[in-house]
Amino acid sequence: MPNTLYTRIEKPIVVFRIEGTQYQIKRLDQFLQQEKDVVKIGRVQYYYSNSTNENEHMRNTLEYLNLKNILFPFLAIILLWGCQSSTSQEDDMEAKISRKVEALLDQMTLEEKIAEMTQDAPANDRLDIPFMKFGEGLHGLWYDGVTVYPQAIACGSTWDPELIRKMASQTAREARALNITHCYSPNLDVISGDARYGRVEESYGEDPYLVSRMGVAFIQGMQGMGDEQFDENHILTTAKHFVGYPENRRGINSGFSDMSERRLREVFLPPFEAAVKEAEVGCIMPGHQDYNGVPCHMNTWLLNDVLREEMGFKGFIVSDNNDVGRLETMHAIAKTRTEAAILGLKAGVDMDLVLGKNLEFYTYHTTILKDTLEKNPALIKYVDQSVARILRAKYKLGLFGSKLKEAKTDTIVSRPEHQKYSYEMAKKAMILLKNENDLLPLDQSEIKSLAVIGPNATEERPSKGTYSLLGGYSGLPPYYVSVLEGLTNKVGDKIKINYAQGCELMGTSKAGFPQAIAAAKKSDAVILVVGGSRRSGGEGVDRSDLDLIGVQNELVEAIHKTGKPVIVVLINGRPLTINYIAENIPSILETWYLGMHSGDAIADAIFGDANPGGKLTISFPRSVGQIPVTYLERPDFIGSGKGLYKFSDKSPLFPFGFGLSYTTFEYGEPKLENDQISSDGSTKVTIDVKNTGQREGDEVVQLYVKDDFASVGRYLKLLKGFERITLQPGESKTVTFEIGFDELSLLNQEMVKVVEPGDFTISVGGSSVDTDLKQIKLKVL
Repeated sequence: MPNTLYTRIEKPIVVFRIEGTQYQIKRLDQFLQQEKDVVKIGRVQYYYSNSTNENEHMRNTLEYLNLKNILFPFLAIILLWGCQSSTSQEDDMEAKISRKVEALLDQMTLEEKIAEMTQDAPANDRLDIPFMKFGEGLHGLWYDGVTVYPQAIACGSTWDPELIRKMASQTAREARALNITHCYSPNLDVISGDARYGRVEESYGEDPYLVSRMGVAFIQGMQGMGDEQFDENHILTTAKHFVGYPENRRGINSGFSDMSERRLREVFLPPFEAAVKEAEVGCIMPGHQDYNGVPCHMNTWLLNDVLREEMGFKGFIVSDNNDVGRLETMHAIAKTRTEAAILGLKAGVDMDLVLGKNLEFYTYHTTILKDTLEKNPALIKYVDQSVARILRAKYKLGLFGSKLKEAKTDTIVSRPEHQKYSYEMAKKAMILLKNENDLLPLDQSEIKSLAVIGPNATEERPSKGTYSLLGGYSGLPPYYVSVLEGLTNKVGDKIKINYAQGCELMGTSKAGFPQAIAAAKKSDAVILVVGGSRRSGGEGVDRSDLDLIGVQNELVEAIHKTGKPVIVVLINGRPLTINYIAENIPSILETWYLGMHSGDAIADAIFGDANPGGKLTISFPRSVGQIPVTYLERPDFIGSGKGLYKFSDKSPLFPFGFGLSYTTFEYGEPKLENDQISSDGSTKVTIDVKNTGQREGDEVVQLYVKDDFASVGRYLKLLKGFERITLQPGESKTVTFEIGFDELSLLNQEMVKVVEPGDFTISVGGSSVDTDLKQIKLKVL
């Protein structure tokens, strides 16, 4: 029998419900007439309402509750009572906005409504409807004069959501300075193990839990929360691409994909669900592709049933570029643009994004829609619905009365404190992949000359656009510090720098090899900077192989043969098949794209002023034949010669969660607060971590959970918690993780999320590899 406590304290009414083996909240419509909000304390959600039609239900049910179950509702009552006034104000504000929106809709002509449904819709001077300028803000704005932070894949590698939250908050301030109030970020795509896909760099990684935590932090930082939400220092964000966008069969941007509903819900939906429920994201962008044969931009099941009804999304939906029109031109479902527009409207796509505003690609345009709507007035309700959602967002952003007409240009909005923070993030994002014989960090007192070689060692300031070594969706910062500049600034006149490019990034000429070899031979050590750039990766730059492009690998071989100590610095946006480097080069530093202070952070790491503490959020394959490669694996066939490649290693070259340090860490044995819990219970696991080396260092402690025997097939392990900690030499810290419904649940055969009784393996350690994890068993009764 469900345990339910109904408690009345004037208004609001608090309802706490434990349902079966789940902590679920269901609408109790028979006595909750106007459910208003949800507050979550720990693992329990509390709904409250202004309804008073519950007197007969206010019975004492305490006999069904143990002390633990009583405690949390009383805490909720205290919290909600304190929040009552502010919640009432929020309700009043929502009602006021709704009235204003309804009044505007009554005054708008059909042409004005259609015009409102495009990105950057011009201001309506007749009705004083403001414009809402969009921009990209993945790791800083895609404008000139802005702060450029580490790319998303590097942000993920910090394993520190608070860093991302602050970055997004700073980006929002710069956006407001440019009159930008709507941002097409973050990218919540979970990379499904295929690094051929060019947009790997835009995601936080291959794990849904990690992407969820980073995505929520980004949205909360950019939009604000509570009283700060959408205020003068925050803007509206767009989570993209809904949903399953990277799950394609050939590693091609917007390529054909096919997946089960189980995989959709287990891997790709969780970040969006968290974005909606936790961060209250204001806008969603569907993906180019289809799901189950139905393009996302006309998929009413995805956009209405799942996104709006199940998740409770209340914002507006903006198309990806030209994608409503692509229902005709790409998917060949609509025969005309008008048919495509109607399909998009009925599915709930509220805003038509057409970059460049080429009339040829518009669907939500008066020349496309007006005649059809006038002939079939029943369709106008879809237009009114979409326009209302957009107007509501403009009200929340405080745009009405602002008189903003256009975005500012040629304005430097990057602040010194933001630039400094970009530098701090860069130092935390680097990953030490290999450090044979502790070659790194270099000792300046023992180095007289240093060779800096490679196509990614430096880059001239472009005359237009931005630096290719900042990655996709990068603005042009006031300055960019390359590796060559960072090292030169670091050592001054104490160490002689011998620079040689060696080769072009994408060229085939080896004419620069002799100069590079000479530079290496006359130096005590070599910093070899290779990888990729925006020219070899990013949106629309997919690849059929993952080797170093051009003749970079030959350059690495030539420099290695000089016999000098070589440190490879990777600047790239996707995992690469760097087998030769992994086998032969003693030290490898993965830096991704670190932002405007890239060279300063890398120089700090090379000389020990920064200790790399980042961890991989995406696995490195050994070859493209191994793709997809990810830690999210299910059991293989067991038997001799089965479940393995015949002539190559099945394991990743570098696994998810992996990263070394200049110090060492020792893990104790994990301990459970309770090693047996009920299916609706929870416990805690603790583990002691000690810095056993001689330097201060950061370690990312990772929690993985496996349901040993379940009613459906399960992954070998799932990330369910992480914490980045800093330890001084000899210092220990106890790290604690909560384990309950969120960590133990699965989708059963009926696709219902439950915790099944049985044994669970709880693993805690420094990477996803079993040898780096300590295990303990938990029994659910």
